[in-house]
Amino acid sequence: MPPVRVAGILADLWAASPDGSELAGGLVHGCARALPVSGVGLALMTERGPAGTVAATDGPALELEDLQYTLGEGPCVDASRSGRPVLQPDLAATAPQRWPAFAGGALAAGVAAVFAFPLRVGAIRVGVLDLYRATPGTLDVEQLREALSFADAATLLLLYLQTRTGSTELGPEALTVLDDRGEVHQATGVVSVQAGVGLAEAVALLRARAYAEQRPVGDVARDVLAGTADFTTRQDDR
Repeated sequence: MPPVRVAGILADLWAASPDGSELAGGLVHGCARALPVSGVGLALMTERGPAGTVAATDGPALELEDLQYTLGEGPCVDASRSGRPVLQPDLAATAPQRWPAFAGGALAAGVAAVFAFPLRVGAIRVGVLDLYRATPGTLDVEQLREALSFADAATLLLLYLQTRTGSTELGPEALTVLDDRGEVHQATGVVSVQAGVGLAEAVALLRARAYAEQRPVGDVARDVLAGTADFTTRQDDR
């Protein structure tokens, strides 16, 4: 990635938001303007998967991130896990076989193509920059280079935002995310105790219930905290 271009992207962001309050939003909107895509999302990632959406250009971009958080599968999950971009120019042709749970929701949201770029520092997972198109289509070599430059800028931006909060670890508590994931993390602990499983499996149980009921995982988490949803009997395994 050309470092001059990355520096230029960051300089433009600072010029548009001198107080730093709109840096993440500026990056996703700038990326969407620079490339032939319909929208862009920026999400935090951890070893356990998606941790929250930092910025999104529009509803479908936000829905794309929320689907991957709820289901624990999709292009951004694979990109973060492998450390390599996941380029899917025609989701209708490839997603049903690769991500069967994710495919239907993404296509229904109007997402026809996805290009997911992992944001990493060495082996540390920082986040993912997701670009989507409302119609199938690829990115050419120059467009791919531009997308990678925005991914490099996004990595530096997330690291900066992390240090500005004083946090020592990137996660949903380190940055302001568009959707409050605090309830999900609290509910994960409750489900872990109720079902007698580890936190990773508790997250999987929450996501499975949300998928089965066709509801956002945040809604199921709120039911758990309110005592109206109980995982003691492992209902999802019936």
